[in-house]
Parts: sequence; structure tokens; C-alpha cells
Amino acid sequence: MTSNQNNNSRVDYGLVLILFLLFLASCISIYSAQSTGQYGEKFLAKQIVWYVVGICIISVVIRLDSDQLKKLTWYVYGLGIAALGFLIVAPSSIAPVINGAKNWFVFPGVGSIQPSEFMKVFIILGLARIIYDHHQKNTMKTIGTDFWLLIKIGLVTLLPLALVIKQDLGTSLVFLAIMFGMIFISGISWKILMPILTAGVTLVGGIFYFVLWHPEVLEKYLGVREYQFARIYSWLDPYNYQSTTGFQLTRSLLAIGSGETTGKGYGVRDVYLPESHTDFIFSVVGEEFGFVGASILISLFFLLIYQITKVGMETKNDFYSYLCVGVISMITFHVFQNIGMTIGLLPITGIPLPFVSYGGSSLMGNMLAISLIFSIRYHYKKYMFSTSD
Repeated sequence: MTSNQNNNSRVDYGLVLILFLLFLASCISIYSAQSTGQYGEKFLAKQIVWYVVGICIISVVIRLDSDQLKKLTWYVYGLGIAALGFLIVAPSSIAPVINGAKNWFVFPGVGSIQPSEFMKVFIILGLARIIYDHHQKNTMKTIGTDFWLLIKIGLVTLLPLALVIKQDLGTSLVFLAIMFGMIFISGISWKILMPILTAGVTLVGGIFYFVLWHPEVLEKYLGVREYQFARIYSWLDPYNYQSTTGFQLTRSLLAIGSGETTGKGYGVRDVYLPESHTDFIFSVVGEEFGFVGASILISLFFLLIYQITKVGMETKNDFYSYLCVGVISMITFHVFQNIGMTIGLLPITGIPLPFVSYGGSSLMGNMLAISLIFSIRYHYKKYMFSTSD
């Protein structure tokens, strides 16, 4: 295929359609949430503005090919690390403590920016670059080269993880989800991965065992206080904590359950649920549109993941494929964790629903991630029938 192909034919219109439908779902849900919630602020207008900013991001990134993305990788990664580091030491005038966490820079007239949302994408770029370069230099795989690759992947992820883990557990889990997704497609031998995976599962299982049945052991040897596990206790038995840490979950379960099959109708909400325009936007969908509406929304995310997977499988450029896996890992974990926490399957971690929940930083971070997919499709279609990408 020649390079004079019409640029419009290289735009992934299937992806455009899915994003437009998610945009409509976001607008409909946020409008209902803001009209029946405890806020007087017009969240919908701001969300539309952030979508416009996201479109501008896509229009810029789509022009960058794989070589340009590789060159930019460590610059943006370093910028993200610097922003997270500065956030820790920044004065409260520009980085206030909000809800017990110091995660945002606040700019007068602009709003708040959460650098960790962008760091997710920078980690994807960094890991893709690390894996790609490693395989270019090490054409003969050995246990030693695989172990060295695993160390490099860990370092790229753990550095930003160390800067956010005390402030934002949800974002930390996303970092780890991206890392694990990239590890599994990196080609590292299962002889290395299986012992690590087994140890990790054993460790998590052991922590849950002590939290549930012997918290005094963790308090004695690790200095952990029992109240710090309140989210786990309220997740497992929310109705026993519904006046405190279980309030949000019990209200969410009531809202979604009361929607039944087809919902109560748009704008008809009887269950008061704080933060329903952000992390618990799925509860709004469940109450107003029921099982049918919730299923349609989930189907849109399946289609989104399918479309990204299709792009990743069609490209012949390994760097592009790694980027697709990173974006899939990020979005899939977001969707699974957010919906899971609203229906009680997973603990509440404050992770928003991609492209639907209100939030400028979250939306721009997701649009930045999806702009990488647009860029991949835009450039690989140019040489679709050539022998190389």
C-alpha cells in the first residue's frame, strides 16, 4: 500500500464509534447524577470540555509514529516521575491534601490535575520500550537474559509505584496490573514466572488469612492497626459497617439491585449515593437502566478491548503490540475493578470507570492511552501490505 493513501482511511472509525457511545453514556449518567446528587456544580459541562481536550490529545499523538514514540518515551517517563516526586514536597497551596491524600496539583482557573493518571500511560510506553529493546539486543534467549528483563520491567514500574503507594492504593494496583500484563507477553520463561506467581499468590492469601482471623499478629510484628483493614472488613460484611466504611457499598448494592431488569427510568433515582458521578457512576446506570442498560455499557467495554486487541494483532511492529497490551491491561483492570467494587465483588479502591466517570485527569489519561492505539492504526495501515512495518 502506498504512502499517498487518504489519511481518513487510516483512522479507526470503529474505535471512534465506541468512544462516541461511551461519551454519550458518560453525559447521560453524569447529568442524572448531578441533578439528583448533593452537588450544585455542573459536572457535565466540564466533562464535555475534558472530552474536547482529549480529542486534541488524540489529534496530536496520532501523528507520531513508532520511532517518534520511542524517542519520547524516556522524556515523558522522566517528566512523570518528576511530577510525582514534586507532588510529595509541593506546598499545600498548589498540592492540597484532599480526602486524606495528596494526589493533585490545583491550578486556579483550570482545576486539579492528577499526575499519576498520566503516569499510567508513561509506564506503558516505558515497559514497551524496555521489552522491545531487550529483544532487539538479545536474540538468543536464556534464563539469564529473561531474568534481567524481569528486573528492568520491575524497576520501571516500582519507581513510580513507590511514589504513589502511600497516597493512592487504587492507582498503585493499576501500575501493577499494567506490569503483570506486560510481563506475560514479554516472552519471559515460565520457569521464572511460575515460582514468582506462586509466591505472590501465597503472600496475598497469607495476608488475608491474618487480616481476617489473626490481625493481632500483623499488629505485633508489622505495626499494622486493625482499623487499617476497615475496607476489607466492610467489603466482606458491608451491612455490619453500613453506618461507616460500608455505607457506600450498601447504597450502591441497593441502587443497582432496585434497578432490576430494565431500571426505574432515566432521572428516577430513589437511592442517595455520594460520589455517584465519579467512582460509582455504574450504580447510576444500574438503578436507572437496570440489568439491560448495565449489560449494554459492559458490552461497549468488551468491544473496546476487542478493537484494541485487533489492532495489536494486525500490526507487524512488536513495539506497537506491546503498547496495545499495556493499554488493554490498564483499561481492563479499571473496568473490572470499578464495576466489581460497585457490586461487592471487590474492595472499594476509588478507581473510576474509564471514559464514563467524571474526572478531567482520569479522562485525559485514558484518552492519551487510546491515542496510542489511534497512532498505531494510523501508521501501520500505511504499509499494511509491505514486508515490514
